[in-house]
Amino acid sequence: MILSVPFRNQSENLTNLKGALHSGQLLVDATVPLAAAVSGKATRTLGVWQGSAAQQAQEMAPDGVIVLSAFHTVSAALLTDLDHALDEDVLICGDDKDAKARLAELVNRIAGLRPIDCGPLEMARIVEQLTPLIISINVRHKVRAGIKITGL
Repeated sequence: MILSVPFRNQSENLTNLKGALHSGQLLVDATVPLAAAVSGKATRTLGVWQGSAAQQAQEMAPDGVIVLSAFHTVSAALLTDLDHALDEDVLICGDDKDAKARLAELVNRIAGLRPIDCGPLEMARIVEQLTPLIISINVRHKVRAGIKITGL
């Protein structure tokens, strides 16, 4: 399951989904704690007590649900534009190596996307901060920029 909602809706959605989530299930959280969730700027983030939106999701998910963090730097607009060729990386954070490999297999099925294992879920606090940076770049340069890790 992929959870891709505004930060202000993450908690409510996870509460409502508790009955549908079960042990062993993979929950990919793409939530970013943008200040826009509380009428602030989309180029700023909110502090999350748990460290990141993904860590908050892990705290809220039922026991045994495997939470991964991914897709924060991939433009939703580009993913829905089937005529646009993708050429960027999907940064994946999580504590379960096998779950990250399963998600990487799914990412590899999307032409032009490459999965990158960025380490444990605690790294999501850094990856989530890239979203407002990309928003700022996109607004400033009138583009749809993404992230590409070189040297791998």
